[in-house]
Amino acid sequence: MKPKSSCGGKTVCVANGERRNQRHGNTCLHRGGPLGQGVISGGKVVCPWHGWEWDPKTGEAGPPGAKVAVYPVKIEGGDVLVEM
Repeated sequence: MKPKSSCGGKTVCVANGERRNQRHGNTCLHRGGPLGQGVISGGKVVCPWHGWEWDPKTGEAGPPGAKVAVYPVKIEGGDVLVEM
C-alpha cells in the first residue's frame, strides 16, 4: 500500500487487495495513524500505529461507528482515477 495525493490536497490510502484497487481515507480515527503505511492482513488494512483493522470495501473498523471515507475508483489504461 501507499498513500497518494489527490484532488484538493486530500490523501487517500491506496490498497490493492483481492486483485482490485480500493481507496479510502488515509487517517486512522484512533490516533491519526497513516493507514497507507500499514499492511493488508486478512483482507483488512491494519493501521501501523496501534493495529486497528479497517475494511477497505466499507471503511469500517471494529469499534461501532468508526468509519473512514471510501472513494469509488476506475482504472483507465495505466491511470487510477479516484472520485472524491
